Amino acid sequence: MTLALIGAGAMGGAIGSRFCATGQPLRVFDPDAEKVAALVAAGAEASPTAAAAANGAEAVILSLNSPRIVEAAVFGADGVAEGLAAGGLIIDMSSIDPAATRDLAKRAADQGIAWVDSPLSGGAPKARTGELTLMLGGDDADIGRARKVLEHVASNITHMGPAGAGQATKLINQVLCGLNFLAVAEATALAEAAGIAVERIPSALRGGRADSAILQEYMPRFAARDYRRTGRIDNMVKDLDGALAVARQTTTPMPLTSACADVHRMLTRAGLGAEDQAALMEYFNMTHSNSKVT
Repeated sequence: MTLALIGAGAMGGAIGSRFCATGQPLRVFDPDAEKVAALVAAGAEASPTAAAAANGAEAVILSLNSPRIVEAAVFGADGVAEGLAAGGLIIDMSSIDPAATRDLAKRAADQGIAWVDSPLSGGAPKARTGELTLMLGGDDADIGRARKVLEHVASNITHMGPAGAGQATKLINQVLCGLNFLAVAEATALAEAAGIAVERIPSALRGGRADSAILQEYMPRFAARDYRRTGRIDNMVKDLDGALAVARQTTTPMPLTSACADVHRMLTRAGLGAEDQAALMEYFNMTHSNSKVT
């Protein structure tokens, strides 16, 4: 099975490296030659355009940053739709809004191309080990085809409903993750201020109701100010804003999510948007120094 990957950034690169590690023939396109070169070194084949990558591929995986970029990569000049034959499959692993996904899926269907939205949770580390959690949206027949591809990179795959349902579920995931990241960062700041041994808290709370994967992984990183990147603060802003847009459409109050988005937005405006969630600790440094902690 020949696959094509469009987008070789932090997530796309990790996904691509996993496909290479499992022996899947992979063509890759990204405007950034250095990112492509890293996957070529892992065994992938570079393609000059998205259309060339898609030509002859059984499935095309997208890992891109916005609906606009996804649309251009698929339907723009030299895009996937120019190279992928009718009956082909697009698996969009980007995180974009559900309404845009439904529109893109319809446009693809009009050209005889199947579309499955497959946003992910677990980040680049889980992609490299094949342990991603995936939330799928699409028709039943297309989901079966997508599973055969995605089983190489994921250990938990759930079909959530029609096109866009995967993206809607990802927004729920991001609400829970964003609030948890901020709660653990805030608890870390309080523990430090109170003179508590932060390094003991994860083990002390393990198995209790306050425990979580984010607590276990990130409280030590928060305490150490370990900002090595596994995600981006500005991407969380995008996702939380997407959830808030759905909340407005459905008149659902989300006061905590709104506050969480504001904190992430403040850090992005301060130049920290490209940093990992661990850089949430900088919010407490900023507000403490300005005596504005609330």
